[in-house]
Amino acid sequence: MTAMTAGSPEPASTPATARPGAPTSPKEMRRVAGASAIGTGIELYDFLIFGLAAGLVFPQLFFPESDPLIGSLLSFMTFGAGFLSRPLGGIVFGHFGDRFSRKTMLVISLVATGACTVAMGLLPTYAAVGVLAPILLVALRVLQGFFMGGEQSGAFLMVTEHAPRGRKSFFGAFVTAGSPIGSILGIGVFNIVAVATGPAFTDWGWRVPFLASAVLIAVGIYVRLGISESPVFKTMADGPQVSRLPLAGVIATAMPLIIGGVLVNLGFNLFIFIINSFSMSYGTEQLGMDRSVILLSGMAGSVGMLIAVFVAGWLADKYGLLRIMMAGAVFQILWAFPYFWLFDSRSVGLIYLAVIVAYIGLSFVFGPMAAFYVSLFKPEYRYSGVALSYNLGAVLGGGLSPTIATALLGTFDGSAGISLYIAIGGALSAIGLLITAKQVQRSSTATLGD
Repeated sequence: MTAMTAGSPEPASTPATARPGAPTSPKEMRRVAGASAIGTGIELYDFLIFGLAAGLVFPQLFFPESDPLIGSLLSFMTFGAGFLSRPLGGIVFGHFGDRFSRKTMLVISLVATGACTVAMGLLPTYAAVGVLAPILLVALRVLQGFFMGGEQSGAFLMVTEHAPRGRKSFFGAFVTAGSPIGSILGIGVFNIVAVATGPAFTDWGWRVPFLASAVLIAVGIYVRLGISESPVFKTMADGPQVSRLPLAGVIATAMPLIIGGVLVNLGFNLFIFIINSFSMSYGTEQLGMDRSVILLSGMAGSVGMLIAVFVAGWLADKYGLLRIMMAGAVFQILWAFPYFWLFDSRSVGLIYLAVIVAYIGLSFVFGPMAAFYVSLFKPEYRYSGVALSYNLGAVLGGGLSPTIATALLGTFDGSAGISLYIAIGGALSAIGLLITAKQVQRSSTATLGD
């Protein structure tokens, strides 16, 4: 094995880990890709409907004694609490995923996340039990975030470790496609229920999207149990290279890559959660727009992203994922101010334009993201490395951005501060790509431990 010094990045593939498992058949590859998209979509649905509720109904139901802006701030802080527990969940799921099974960890993550979502739909409100209501809401959100910590990173590994060489970014896009699938599902269900229940939506209708998760989880379990274990993991499990402490190994040998991975997802998540969470509250409460306009613009943007992530994945396989992802980071910097200029116009058409263009542009970071993260780390601690870097970025970006954006809105009395914040996020993603560039390029000429 190549000698490495502590703290230096090491190749994603070494002689000890480069033996491939049995090639995945095209039929099995399609099954794995489809199951990953469905499973991740369901978990993203669970996570997203909380963000929608945090922007639209939770301030009145769980923080009713606060000023509207403060109520939104408290609601988004609760939303962010789910992100804070994600790195811990990623560490735990990463440890067992590197030691025992990628597939089993994904099934557990799916079931437990869904159980938390259903429980949220059964919670009493502040009017019924007082301060206990927000306490229970925060507790369930923290648990949901913990179990979610093992999902996307594990799905990244499952798909890309099955995928043939030269198609890893494209097949990895099936995982990232789960995000717009979850968004379309979440926004669609939320909007249908809101229209169907009318004024009763705030009383009890908001519970329906949470309770509906039980049906979706049953579907997810069925499709995930039908796929095979990662061939890279099976090869590794049969050899001597399973690590007893994978987290310690990845921290000791690949810390610069962890930092780079954190920055890439930080910048992306920062903007994406301003779009799909903060903008809901901003559009309805600050601009006085109809709730359905904001919800449907998000759905339209998600449809655009669903297509664009596959285009980005295909382009990344053809021209290099660093080049494509850097284009997405630069887009974020350039679109940060136009996004809110269009939003602040209060024009329905321009709001749709702002959101759709944002989602499509960000797809060039998001589409190849699975192949990017998997290329950073060796198989024996890959789940731990991907989970740690991806989830820390999610915390610092998506978990905090709605709260920070709300605070910036109050401080600057307008959207300019938020736009600057988004642009800084794009710059951080670009820096993360530069930090990891050498390792990603090295991995592109080798296999991913498979």
